[in-house]
Amino acid sequence: MACELRSQPATEPRSQPATEPRSQPATELRFRPVTEADWPLIWPIFEQVVRAADTYAYDPDTDFEAGRALWLAGPPDRTWLVTGERDAVLGSYNTGPNRAGPGGHVATASYLVAEASRGRGVGRAMVLHSLEQARAGGYRGLQFNAVAASNVYAIKLYHDLGFQTVGAVPGGFRHPEQGFVDLLVMYYDLTAE
Repeated sequence: MACELRSQPATEPRSQPATEPRSQPATELRFRPVTEADWPLIWPIFEQVVRAADTYAYDPDTDFEAGRALWLAGPPDRTWLVTGERDAVLGSYNTGPNRAGPGGHVATASYLVAEASRGRGVGRAMVLHSLEQARAGGYRGLQFNAVAASNVYAIKLYHDLGFQTVGAVPGGFRHPEQGFVDLLVMYYDLTAE
């Protein structure tokens, strides 16, 4: 899974759920588990991010139902909705085991930040929340399997929070403007704290 903390704005804005004005810092963030009824609120963010094809390795033509199946995977995965004032949807993230069986002690997570909420600390808050959830769930670490090297803001955030880049797939991501860029594997050790 990858993170959506974009290195560049989308060229074509899509319909968005209500968001708070971008000029204000995100305050009073509320996190709650997602229900199926929340998917229509998340879909515009998911659609815009996936169609841009510059951060996620999902098919840009993913439709509403396929997107729902990807994002709301169900137990043991958990998906969270992040809202601000007036219940404006600021983002969503999902987390769960990176792999089943012998790899089930390491978590993974993916994040979506509404375009109008980027640069306001929402992504940072979601990563920190996901680390808390992973720790509370007994995971030994949190791993990102596919962070596009072109996603410089996400990579900087992850490094600032203590993630290590532990590997790279050369040319593993086809960026629509930059061509083939590396896919990074990043890891946060929850046992070191």
